[in-house]
Amino acid sequence: MSNTPITTESIKQLREQTGISIMQCKKALEEAGGDMEKALVILRKKSGEFAAKKVDRTFKAGAVQAYVHANGTVATMVELLCETDFVSNNEAFKTLARDIAMHITATNPKFLKKEDITEDDTKSARAVFEDEVKGKPENIKKSILDGKLNAYFAEMVLLDQPFIKDPSVTIQGLIDQTIQKFGEKIAVARFKRFKVLEQ
Repeated sequence: MSNTPITTESIKQLREQTGISIMQCKKALEEAGGDMEKALVILRKKSGEFAAKKVDRTFKAGAVQAYVHANGTVATMVELLCETDFVSNNEAFKTLARDIAMHITATNPKFLKKEDITEDDTKSARAVFEDEVKGKPENIKKSILDGKLNAYFAEMVLLDQPFIKDPSVTIQGLIDQTIQKFGEKIAVARFKRFKVLEQ
């Protein structure tokens, strides 16, 4: 581990980059030996752990944000929930909701989370991919089929998609970072994408 000195400036820079508290940034830099990139990875890892601790809390506030693509033919509305008005009125929270709406406009996910995938959806996809694995050895056919199904549905589940502005983080990871920043439970409640002439 490198011994890059941890300065007020490096803590400030990490805080500006992440929006996370000064104490968490300082601890991450200490753990990373002053390495800024490692500190970012540590904070991302901890954001998921932090979000898991908030799962039993109750939503009491939120915001609806919309994004309309520049050509005016496609748009998305997103309802993002949180625990308090303090967070829902914060510009960073509203920006997160708008960013998610923009992401949905671009990627057109079919499901919010994995649990929304129905048995019928799975059967239909399986039928298509079973044709693709015909002729493969029996002992590897199931793992190839499972891999194809997982990849197919990962592209269709909003929370599992890589964020279009930063593919190194998923939409769920982006939400987890915001949970870490505000210390509140945050989740996408629902979304609706509209496209001209599309039913």
